[in-house]
Amino acid sequence: MKFLLAPDSFKESMTAKEVCQAMEKGIKNVLPNAQIIAVPMADGGEGTTASLVDATHGQIITKKVVGPLGKKVSANYGILGDGKTAIIEMAQASGLTYVPIQKRTSATILQTTTFGTGELIIDALNHGVSNIIIGLGGSATNDGGAGMAQAIGVSFRDQNKQKINHPLGGGDLNRISKIDLSNINPKINKTTFTLASDVTNPLLGKNGASYVFGKQKGADE
Repeated sequence: MKFLLAPDSFKESMTAKEVCQAMEKGIKNVLPNAQIIAVPMADGGEGTTASLVDATHGQIITKKVVGPLGKKVSANYGILGDGKTAIIEMAQASGLTYVPIQKRTSATILQTTTFGTGELIIDALNHGVSNIIIGLGGSATNDGGAGMAQAIGVSFRDQNKQKINHPLGGGDLNRISKIDLSNINPKINKTTFTLASDVTNPLLGKNGASYVFGKQKGADE
């Protein structure tokens, strides 16, 4: 008998590859001669990097970056087998797993930042890639990508023309008076970006990412 195993990851528990391994073990306990075809899947959230790297015989790169709470975390991203495409999960650098459940509050979500995701983008560019896929799922953030933009060279200034230096969180967005793109990393303009997501929510509004997904990150009404 032949089994095709194509699971997604189990959030904050197992990668899709680990789910496949567990399913295979269970099947072979009953049918030792079963033929197993494992195809770990991903929807843009956790496990996307592992799935694409495994499928293309690429490599995993690990880098210390700023996590969603401002502390350094160890994050992985992948360079696919073509050597020109990187896959970055927001969940790796800016993920909900870095925020303990008791800290998932409305105060915390105003502080969490995507700065580390931007740092991964720069590191991938320094490895010579020209295409970057970003998996949007599993983040702990609601900063509209402002922290990420800072990491790739965007400068934000307040109404007094003072530069906002610390990694921006969602609660800082109302301080922004001017956006300066003059120091953005020049490699950005030569790079193709693809956003991997299983939803089409805009940022704001009743169907917006802030309103729909903010609650799972700790936001109140």
